[in-house]
Amino acid sequence: MLTPQSSELFDIPFYQFAQMKKHAPEMIEPTKAAYKHHWQIWRELIGRVADDLGEPFAPPHIERWCNGWQVRAHFFAYFKYAQYQDSAAIISVLLNRRRLTVSLDWHCYKAGVSPIALPQYNQWLDELDAQKYAAFDIWHGAEDEYADYATVAGTPSENIRLHNEDDFFCIGKHIERADLGKQDVQRWIVDAIEELTPLYEACFK
Repeated sequence: MLTPQSSELFDIPFYQFAQMKKHAPEMIEPTKAAYKHHWQIWRELIGRVADDLGEPFAPPHIERWCNGWQVRAHFFAYFKYAQYQDSAAIISVLLNRRRLTVSLDWHCYKAGVSPIALPQYNQWLDELDAQKYAAFDIWHGAEDEYADYATVAGTPSENIRLHNEDDFFCIGKHIERADLGKQDVQRWIVDAIEELTPLYEACFK
């Protein structure tokens, strides 16, 4: 189960092992141990979400807690339909020091090999039912992951406009750090993904 402590994990002064070694060598082993512990909980949670979702989703991608030279500033996983595994359109699940987020997103790192381009991803905006998704937050992809976002209900339709050809929107839901553990988070993630699925599918029309 995720708790506020799951998010507090990322409240550390250094992420790179070289910085830890230089400034606070005593934090290296405790940090590794804490990350391994919480990432195992994260991996098992995402696995259970995948089991609940089933087909047509492919097995999720779960980013590891460490890339060899630094620990992550967040835990990240994403889901795609099996038939669209090469696409940069994803439904992501992200836990950082502020909150847990489930969102429809454009995975920029995969854009070069994606069979759909950004204009196709942005097709979901044409399918956006402002009433159905009123409580969801919507934000530009370039916005910081820790920023405050407006809800669809609180965003005038004329403001849901792309700034340039490289711009895109994300739409999703959040649980703030202090509220983690107050709900069935597995069910919450599954429900959020299923609610976003029609918009995800719109990227491929």
